[in-house]
Amino acid sequence: MKRLLTATLAIGLLGASTLPVHAGPEQDLEQFRSYFYKRFPNTPKDDFINGVYAIDPASREQWEAIEEFPPYELNLEKGKELFNTPFKNGKTYASCFENGGIGIANRYPFFDTKSGRVITLELAINECRKANGEAPLNYEKGPLADISAYMHYTARGKRINIVVPDDPRALAAYERGKASFFAKRGQLNMSCADCHIANAGNKIRADILSPALGQTTHFPAYRSTWGDLGTLHRRYVGCNEQVRAKPYEAQSEEYRDLEYFHTYISNGLQINGPSTRK
Repeated sequence: MKRLLTATLAIGLLGASTLPVHAGPEQDLEQFRSYFYKRFPNTPKDDFINGVYAIDPASREQWEAIEEFPPYELNLEKGKELFNTPFKNGKTYASCFENGGIGIANRYPFFDTKSGRVITLELAINECRKANGEAPLNYEKGPLADISAYMHYTARGKRINIVVPDDPRALAAYERGKASFFAKRGQLNMSCADCHIANAGNKIRADILSPALGQTTHFPAYRSTWGDLGTLHRRYVGCNEQVRAKPYEAQSEEYRDLEYFHTYISNGLQINGPSTRK
């Protein structure tokens, strides 16, 4: 930890210089890609979807062995069953989504110009439940994570396509997410960028920090630390706790805006979730 904090202090302004505060989304995306392509020149561009396993051969070998019999298989089965089980009114989740909810996860989150807010897939799943007279599900794990995993699985291979429409509210949401990504927080005074831009590829204790590019492609994820499947917002909560900051609620505006930016900067990469991580 001391080594990581020293490195962070030495290059703490890297994130700000990499993504200028007043740059637009397209410029952010170009510079974000360029930074990681130069930092990890031996990593194929499309391989960033594999996180730390794209940059560390030893870790990748262990991960590929796990993926032969993935621990999330039962979650996928449960998710498919739940997705197709009718609500009390006879409708299913398919009634709430374009294309019946199949192969669309690569377009989430999106900015909804009608409601003026970012809509994540997990939020949309619970909105669907409420619209059909059902109680909302826990946003971090359990049935909702299973349903989300199934919907992501049906979109595997599709490339992330997050749009920031020509709407000042959408740009504001994107900018709030960007600011959150670079904001120092907690007793350790660290940001997402400190770990996953400035120190990507470096070790924190026995773990190698993954590049931010491609991080959202493989969620929901089964993490050995959790012992089960969890959503991206569960990871956000955990990250905040690790730097000793008070986390926001899963699917809060703060985390939805963060996911909007975080996913946008992986535009063009393929969905490969669910997956396994440490």
